[in-house]
Amino acid sequence: MIVDADRFLQDLDHLRSFGAQGTGVVRPAYSDADIAARHWLATRMEDAGLTPAFDAMGNLFGLVDGPSLLLGSHSDSQPEGGWLDGALGVVAALEIARASREQGGPAVSVVSFQDEEGRFGVTTGSAVWSGQLSLDVADQLTDHSGVALGDARKAMASVAGAHVDPSRFTGFIEMHIEQGPALDQGGLQIGVVTDIVGIRDMKITFGGQQNHAGTTPMALRRDAFQAVSQFNAVLNDRFRNVVTPQTVWTIGHVTLHPNASSIVPGRATFSMQWRDADVPRLTQMEKIVRDTAIEVAEAGGFTVEFGDMLGLEPVAMDARLRGALELAAQRAAPNAWQTMPSGALHDATNVARLMPVAMVFVPSIDGISHDFAEDTERKDLVAGLSVLADAVSAL
Repeated sequence: MIVDADRFLQDLDHLRSFGAQGTGVVRPAYSDADIAARHWLATRMEDAGLTPAFDAMGNLFGLVDGPSLLLGSHSDSQPEGGWLDGALGVVAALEIARASREQGGPAVSVVSFQDEEGRFGVTTGSAVWSGQLSLDVADQLTDHSGVALGDARKAMASVAGAHVDPSRFTGFIEMHIEQGPALDQGGLQIGVVTDIVGIRDMKITFGGQQNHAGTTPMALRRDAFQAVSQFNAVLNDRFRNVVTPQTVWTIGHVTLHPNASSIVPGRATFSMQWRDADVPRLTQMEKIVRDTAIEVAEAGGFTVEFGDMLGLEPVAMDARLRGALELAAQRAAPNAWQTMPSGALHDATNVARLMPVAMVFVPSIDGISHDFAEDTERKDLVAGLSVLADAVSAL
Protein backbone atom coordinates (compact mmCIF):
# COMPACT_ATOMS: atom_id res chain seq x y z
CA MET A 1 0.00 0.00 0.00
CA ILE A 2 1.38 3.40 -0.98
CA VAL A 3 0.41 6.14 1.48
CA ASP A 4 0.56 9.86 0.80
CA ALA A 5 2.78 11.25 3.57
CA ASP A 6 2.19 14.87 2.57
CA ARG A 7 -1.59 14.45 2.63
CA PHE A 8 -1.33 12.72 6.01
CA LEU A 9 0.76 15.52 7.52
CA GLN A 10 -1.47 18.22 6.05
CA ASP A 11 -4.55 16.64 7.64
CA LEU A 12 -2.71 16.29 10.93
CA ASP A 13 -1.71 19.96 10.85
CA HIS A 14 -5.26 21.03 10.02
CA LEU A 15 -6.73 19.03 12.90
CA ARG A 16 -4.25 20.85 15.11
CA SER A 17 -5.98 24.15 14.25
CA PHE A 18 -9.11 23.21 16.18
CA GLY A 19 -8.54 24.57 19.66
CA ALA A 20 -4.96 25.59 18.86
CA GLN A 21 -3.16 27.31 21.71
CA GLY A 22 0.54 27.93 21.40
CA THR A 23 2.19 24.70 20.26
CA GLY A 24 -0.63 22.56 21.66
CA VAL A 25 -4.42 22.31 21.68
CA VAL A 26 -7.28 22.89 24.09
CA ARG A 27 -9.99 20.54 22.81
CA PRO A 28 -11.76 18.82 25.72
CA ALA A 29 -14.62 16.45 24.98
CA TYR A 30 -17.84 18.17 23.83
CA SER A 31 -16.21 21.61 23.72
CA ASP A 32 -16.89 23.80 20.69
CA ALA A 33 -13.41 22.99 19.36
CA ASP A 34 -13.93 19.26 19.82
CA ILE A 35 -17.29 19.27 18.04
CA ALA A 36 -15.94 21.40 15.20
CA ALA A 37 -13.01 19.01 14.80
CA ARG A 38 -15.37 16.03 14.64
CA HIS A 39 -17.48 17.67 11.96
CA TRP A 40 -14.34 18.37 9.92
CA LEU A 41 -13.19 14.77 10.35
CA ALA A 42 -16.61 13.55 9.22
CA THR A 43 -16.24 15.63 6.06
CA ARG A 44 -12.76 14.22 5.42
CA MET A 45 -14.10 10.70 5.92
CA GLU A 46 -16.87 11.36 3.42
CA ASP A 47 -14.35 12.77 0.93
CA ALA A 48 -12.37 9.53 1.34
CA GLY A 49 -15.40 7.43 0.38
CA LEU A 50 -16.31 6.42 3.93
CA THR A 51 -19.75 6.79 5.50
CA PRO A 52 -19.58 9.00 8.62
CA ALA A 53 -21.66 7.91 11.61
CA PHE A 54 -21.91 9.47 15.08
CA ASP A 55 -23.25 7.31 17.88
CA ALA A 56 -25.10 8.56 20.96
CA MET A 57 -21.84 9.33 22.79
CA GLY A 58 -20.44 11.30 19.87
CA ASN A 59 -17.97 8.60 18.85
CA LEU A 60 -17.33 9.22 15.15
CA PHE A 61 -16.96 6.29 12.74
CA GLY A 62 -16.00 6.36 9.06
CA LEU A 63 -17.43 3.12 7.70
CA VAL A 64 -17.00 0.93 4.65
CA ASP A 65 -19.57 -1.65 3.62
CA GLY A 66 -19.13 -5.18 4.93
CA PRO A 67 -16.54 -6.55 7.35
CA SER A 68 -13.48 -4.36 7.87
CA LEU A 69 -10.47 -3.73 10.05
CA LEU A 70 -11.03 -0.77 12.39
CA LEU A 71 -8.27 1.80 12.88
CA GLY A 72 -8.26 4.98 14.94
CA SER A 73 -7.94 6.60 18.35
CA HIS A 74 -9.48 9.81 19.75
CA SER A 75 -9.48 13.49 18.85
CA ASP A 76 -10.37 15.14 22.17
CA SER A 77 -7.56 16.57 24.29
CA GLN A 78 -6.52 17.20 27.85
CA PRO A 79 -7.42 20.66 29.25
CA GLU A 80 -3.88 21.63 28.15
CA GLY A 81 -3.02 19.00 25.58
CA GLY A 82 -0.46 18.14 22.97
CA TRP A 83 -1.32 18.21 19.28
CA LEU A 84 -0.60 14.53 18.61
CA ASP A 85 -2.19 12.67 21.52
CA GLY A 86 -5.03 10.70 19.94
CA ALA A 87 -5.14 12.91 16.85
CA LEU A 88 -2.22 11.03 15.30
CA GLY A 89 -4.07 7.70 15.42
CA VAL A 90 -7.23 9.15 13.89
CA VAL A 91 -5.50 10.90 10.99
CA ALA A 92 -3.21 7.93 10.33
CA ALA A 93 -6.30 5.71 10.18
CA LEU A 94 -7.94 8.12 7.75
CA GLU A 95 -4.92 8.05 5.44
CA ILE A 96 -4.69 4.24 5.53
CA ALA A 97 -8.42 3.89 4.78
CA ARG A 98 -8.18 6.42 1.96
CA ALA A 99 -5.07 4.90 0.40
CA SER A 100 -6.44 1.39 0.67
CA ARG A 101 -9.71 2.41 -0.97
CA GLU A 102 -7.87 4.21 -3.80
CA GLN A 103 -5.68 1.20 -4.49
CA GLY A 104 -8.24 -1.57 -4.09
CA GLY A 105 -6.72 -2.76 -0.82
CA PRO A 106 -8.32 -4.30 2.26
CA ALA A 107 -11.47 -2.82 3.78
CA VAL A 108 -10.60 -0.31 6.50
CA SER A 109 -12.93 1.72 8.72
CA VAL A 110 -11.94 4.62 10.98
CA VAL A 111 -12.98 5.77 14.46
CA SER A 112 -12.43 8.82 16.64
CA PHE A 113 -13.65 7.91 20.12
CA GLN A 114 -15.15 10.57 22.37
CA ASP A 115 -13.84 11.61 25.82
CA GLU A 116 -10.83 9.32 25.85
CA GLU A 117 -9.07 11.90 27.99
CA GLY A 118 -11.55 11.40 30.80
CA ARG A 119 -13.28 14.73 31.24
CA PHE A 120 -16.14 12.64 32.63
CA GLY A 121 -14.59 9.26 33.43
CA VAL A 122 -12.00 6.88 32.04
CA THR A 123 -11.94 6.48 28.22
CA THR A 124 -15.66 7.14 28.41
CA GLY A 125 -16.66 6.98 24.75
CA SER A 126 -15.11 3.60 24.04
CA ALA A 127 -16.25 2.32 27.45
CA VAL A 128 -19.88 2.97 26.48
CA TRP A 129 -19.45 1.60 22.93
CA SER A 130 -17.81 -1.58 24.24
CA GLY A 131 -20.57 -2.19 26.79
CA GLN A 132 -18.36 -1.72 29.83
CA LEU A 133 -20.40 1.33 30.85
CA SER A 134 -24.09 1.95 30.17
CA LEU A 135 -25.11 5.27 28.66
CA ASP A 136 -27.52 5.90 31.53
CA VAL A 137 -24.73 5.56 34.07
CA ALA A 138 -22.31 7.55 31.93
CA ASP A 139 -24.78 10.42 31.70
CA GLN A 140 -24.58 10.85 35.49
CA LEU A 141 -20.79 11.33 35.44
CA THR A 142 -19.67 14.90 36.09
CA ASP A 143 -16.54 16.84 35.23
CA HIS A 144 -14.53 18.91 37.73
CA SER A 145 -16.92 21.84 37.20
CA GLY A 146 -19.98 19.75 38.04
CA VAL A 147 -21.27 19.52 34.46
CA ALA A 148 -22.99 16.17 33.78
CA LEU A 149 -22.01 14.18 30.71
CA GLY A 150 -25.68 13.84 29.79
CA ASP A 151 -25.94 17.62 29.56
CA ALA A 152 -22.63 18.04 27.73
CA ARG A 153 -23.45 15.56 24.98
CA LYS A 154 -26.65 17.44 24.13
CA ALA A 155 -24.37 19.70 22.09
CA MET A 156 -24.05 16.80 19.62
CA ALA A 157 -27.67 15.66 19.77
CA SER A 158 -28.40 16.81 16.21
CA VAL A 159 -25.86 14.38 14.72
CA ALA A 160 -25.48 11.60 17.28
CA GLY A 161 -27.61 8.51 17.70
CA ALA A 162 -26.70 5.78 15.22
CA HIS A 163 -25.60 2.46 16.70
CA VAL A 164 -22.44 1.08 15.13
CA ASP A 165 -22.39 -2.70 15.50
CA PRO A 166 -18.95 -3.89 16.67
CA SER A 167 -19.47 -7.27 14.95
CA ARG A 168 -18.78 -5.64 11.57
CA PHE A 169 -15.10 -5.20 12.54
CA THR A 170 -12.49 -7.95 12.41
CA GLY A 171 -9.98 -6.23 14.68
CA PHE A 172 -8.69 -2.87 15.91
CA ILE A 173 -5.26 -1.25 15.62
CA GLU A 174 -4.45 2.03 17.34
CA MET A 175 -1.42 4.13 16.41
CA HIS A 176 -0.26 6.53 19.13
CA ILE A 177 2.64 8.54 20.42
CA GLU A 178 4.46 6.72 23.21
CA GLN A 179 3.90 9.50 25.79
CA GLY A 180 7.02 8.33 27.58
CA PRO A 181 10.81 8.47 27.17
CA ALA A 182 11.78 4.90 26.17
CA LEU A 183 11.82 5.25 22.37
CA ASP A 184 13.29 8.74 22.35
CA GLN A 185 16.06 7.89 24.79
CA GLY A 186 16.82 4.68 22.93
CA GLY A 187 17.05 6.39 19.55
CA LEU A 188 14.25 4.15 18.25
CA GLN A 189 11.49 4.94 15.75
CA ILE A 190 8.82 2.35 16.50
CA GLY A 191 7.38 0.57 19.50
CA VAL A 192 5.06 -2.41 19.16
CA VAL A 193 2.90 -2.73 22.27
CA THR A 194 2.79 -6.03 24.16
CA ASP A 195 0.15 -5.07 26.74
CA ILE A 196 -1.61 -2.08 28.32
CA VAL A 197 -1.50 -1.59 32.07
CA GLY A 198 -4.58 -1.56 34.24
CA ILE A 199 -5.81 1.56 35.98
CA ARG A 200 -7.77 2.47 39.10
CA ASP A 201 -9.16 5.96 39.66
CA MET A 202 -11.39 7.40 42.38
CA LYS A 203 -12.08 10.60 44.26
CA ILE A 204 -11.43 10.89 47.99
CA THR A 205 -12.82 13.65 50.24
CA PHE A 206 -11.50 14.67 53.65
CA GLY A 207 -13.87 16.77 55.77
CA GLY A 208 -12.44 19.03 58.49
CA GLN A 209 -13.57 22.31 60.03
CA GLN A 210 -13.75 25.51 58.04
CA ASN A 211 -12.45 28.36 60.19
CA HIS A 212 -10.71 31.74 60.31
CA ALA A 213 -7.13 31.58 59.06
CA GLY A 214 -5.94 34.34 61.38
CA THR A 215 -7.51 33.42 64.69
CA THR A 216 -7.57 29.64 64.73
CA PRO A 217 -4.49 28.24 66.54
CA MET A 218 -2.53 25.65 64.58
CA ALA A 219 -2.99 23.03 67.29
CA LEU A 220 -6.77 23.35 67.10
CA ARG A 221 -7.17 23.29 63.35
CA ARG A 222 -8.78 20.52 61.35
CA ASP A 223 -7.36 21.66 58.02
CA ALA A 224 -8.63 19.35 55.28
CA PHE A 225 -5.67 20.12 53.02
CA GLN A 226 -3.25 19.01 55.73
CA ALA A 227 -5.07 15.67 55.71
CA VAL A 228 -4.33 15.36 51.98
CA SER A 229 -0.69 16.21 52.61
CA GLN A 230 -0.37 13.63 55.39
CA PHE A 231 -2.15 11.01 53.29
CA ASN A 232 0.25 11.55 50.39
CA ALA A 233 3.35 11.23 52.57
CA VAL A 234 2.17 8.09 54.36
CA LEU A 235 0.93 6.48 51.13
CA ASN A 236 4.26 6.91 49.36
CA ASP A 237 6.02 5.17 52.24
CA ARG A 238 3.54 2.28 52.41
CA PHE A 239 3.70 1.64 48.67
CA ARG A 240 7.48 1.25 48.77
CA ASN A 241 7.59 -2.51 49.35
CA VAL A 242 4.55 -3.27 47.18
CA VAL A 243 5.20 -1.57 43.85
CA THR A 244 7.64 -2.16 41.00
CA PRO A 245 9.62 0.46 39.02
CA GLN A 246 6.81 0.36 36.42
CA THR A 247 4.04 1.06 38.94
CA VAL A 248 2.80 4.66 39.05
CA TRP A 249 0.34 6.60 41.18
CA THR A 250 -0.83 10.22 41.06
CA ILE A 251 -2.84 12.78 42.98
CA GLY A 252 -3.71 14.87 39.96
CA HIS A 253 -6.61 17.14 40.95
CA VAL A 254 -7.31 18.78 44.30
CA THR A 255 -10.35 20.95 45.13
CA LEU A 256 -10.45 22.89 48.40
CA HIS A 257 -13.56 24.39 49.95
CA PRO A 258 -14.12 27.27 50.23
CA ASN A 259 -10.76 27.81 48.49
CA ALA A 260 -10.05 31.23 50.02
CA SER A 261 -6.79 32.72 51.27
CA SER A 262 -8.05 33.59 54.75
CA ILE A 263 -10.09 30.48 55.48
CA VAL A 264 -8.86 27.15 56.81
CA PRO A 265 -10.14 24.61 54.25
CA GLY A 266 -13.06 22.64 55.60
CA ARG A 267 -13.14 20.13 52.80
CA ALA A 268 -10.63 18.74 50.32
CA THR A 269 -11.53 16.46 47.42
CA PHE A 270 -8.79 14.93 45.31
CA SER A 271 -8.28 12.37 42.57
CA MET A 272 -6.31 9.24 43.40
CA GLN A 273 -5.08 7.17 40.47
CA TRP A 274 -2.72 4.20 40.20
CA ARG A 275 -1.60 1.95 37.33
CA ASP A 276 0.07 -1.42 37.05
CA ALA A 277 -0.01 -4.46 34.78
CA ASP A 278 -0.70 -6.86 37.67
CA VAL A 279 -4.31 -7.14 38.89
CA PRO A 280 -3.49 -8.47 42.41
CA ARG A 281 -1.09 -5.55 42.88
CA LEU A 282 -3.77 -3.07 41.79
CA THR A 283 -6.11 -4.62 44.37
CA GLN A 284 -3.47 -4.54 47.09
CA MET A 285 -2.80 -0.88 46.34
CA GLU A 286 -6.51 -0.11 46.64
CA LYS A 287 -6.57 -1.59 50.15
CA ILE A 288 -3.55 0.50 51.11
CA VAL A 289 -5.17 3.65 49.70
CA ARG A 290 -8.41 3.10 51.62
CA ASP A 291 -6.73 2.03 54.88
CA THR A 292 -4.34 4.97 54.81
CA ALA A 293 -7.11 7.50 54.19
CA ILE A 294 -9.18 6.06 57.05
CA GLU A 295 -6.22 6.11 59.45
CA VAL A 296 -5.30 9.72 58.57
CA ALA A 297 -8.93 10.75 59.06
CA GLU A 298 -9.26 9.04 62.42
CA ALA A 299 -5.96 10.41 63.71
CA GLY A 300 -6.78 14.00 62.77
CA GLY A 301 -10.49 14.11 63.50
CA PHE A 302 -11.52 14.25 59.84
CA THR A 303 -14.29 12.54 57.97
CA VAL A 304 -13.41 10.61 54.81
CA GLU A 305 -15.57 9.65 51.83
CA PHE A 306 -14.65 7.51 48.84
CA GLY A 307 -16.13 8.11 45.39
CA ASP A 308 -16.93 5.46 42.82
CA MET A 309 -14.02 3.30 41.72
CA LEU A 310 -13.34 3.69 38.01
CA GLY A 311 -10.83 1.64 36.10
CA LEU A 312 -9.88 -0.89 33.50
CA GLU A 313 -8.07 -4.22 33.64
CA PRO A 314 -4.68 -4.85 32.00
CA VAL A 315 -4.96 -6.07 28.40
CA ALA A 316 -2.56 -8.16 26.31
CA MET A 317 -2.33 -7.39 22.59
CA ASP A 318 -3.55 -9.94 20.03
CA ALA A 319 -0.69 -12.15 18.80
CA ARG A 320 -1.68 -12.07 15.13
CA LEU A 321 -2.14 -8.30 14.89
CA ARG A 322 0.94 -7.67 16.97
CA GLY A 323 2.96 -10.04 14.78
CA ALA A 324 1.98 -8.11 11.65
CA LEU A 325 3.12 -4.88 13.28
CA GLU A 326 6.43 -6.44 14.35
CA LEU A 327 7.22 -7.64 10.83
CA ALA A 328 6.28 -4.23 9.44
CA ALA A 329 8.44 -2.47 12.05
CA GLN A 330 11.44 -4.59 11.12
CA ARG A 331 11.00 -3.70 7.46
CA ALA A 332 10.46 0.02 8.05
CA ALA A 333 12.92 0.56 10.90
CA PRO A 334 15.39 -2.36 11.04
CA ASN A 335 17.16 -2.42 14.43
CA ALA A 336 15.34 0.79 15.40
CA TRP A 337 12.22 -0.65 17.02
CA GLN A 338 11.27 -2.64 20.11
CA THR A 339 8.35 -4.33 21.82
CA MET A 340 7.16 -2.56 24.95
CA PRO A 341 4.26 -2.24 27.40
CA SER A 342 2.02 0.82 27.45
CA GLY A 343 1.96 2.67 30.74
CA ALA A 344 -0.71 4.99 29.36
CA LEU A 345 -4.33 3.98 29.02
CA HIS A 346 -5.91 3.82 25.57
CA ASP A 347 -9.25 3.09 23.91
CA ALA A 348 -7.79 -0.25 22.77
CA THR A 349 -8.27 -1.46 26.35
CA ASN A 350 -12.05 -1.19 26.01
CA VAL A 351 -12.19 -2.37 22.41
CA ALA A 352 -10.34 -5.55 23.46
CA ARG A 353 -13.62 -6.68 25.08
CA LEU A 354 -15.08 -6.94 21.57
CA MET A 355 -12.31 -7.96 19.17
CA PRO A 356 -8.56 -8.53 18.75
CA VAL A 357 -6.53 -5.35 19.29
CA ALA A 358 -2.97 -4.13 18.80
CA MET A 359 -1.06 -0.86 19.13
CA VAL A 360 1.99 0.78 17.56
CA PHE A 361 3.94 3.69 19.08
CA VAL A 362 6.14 6.44 17.68
CA PRO A 363 8.55 8.43 19.90
CA SER A 364 7.62 11.41 22.04
CA ILE A 365 10.43 13.98 22.08
CA ASP A 366 11.90 14.06 25.61
CA GLY A 367 9.05 11.77 26.68
CA ILE A 368 6.69 14.74 27.05
CA SER A 369 2.91 14.40 26.63
CA HIS A 370 -0.26 15.94 28.14
CA ASP A 371 1.54 19.26 27.69
CA PHE A 372 1.74 21.91 24.99
CA ALA A 373 5.39 20.90 24.46
CA GLU A 374 4.38 17.42 23.21
CA ASP A 375 5.95 16.69 19.81
CA THR A 376 7.35 14.00 17.48
CA GLU A 377 9.77 14.28 14.55
CA ARG A 378 7.87 14.25 11.26
CA LYS A 379 10.05 11.45 9.91
CA ASP A 380 8.96 9.34 12.85
CA LEU A 381 5.30 10.16 12.24
CA VAL A 382 5.69 9.00 8.63
CA ALA A 383 7.60 5.89 9.73
CA GLY A 384 4.72 4.96 12.02
CA LEU A 385 2.25 5.48 9.20
CA SER A 386 4.31 3.19 6.98
CA VAL A 387 4.37 0.46 9.61
CA LEU A 388 0.60 0.69 10.01
CA ALA A 389 0.05 0.55 6.25
CA ASP A 390 2.37 -2.43 5.85
CA ALA A 391 0.67 -4.33 8.69
CA VAL A 392 -2.81 -3.61 7.34
CA SER A 393 -1.78 -4.83 3.88
CA ALA A 394 -0.43 -8.06 5.37
CA LEU A 395 -3.56 -8.64 7.43
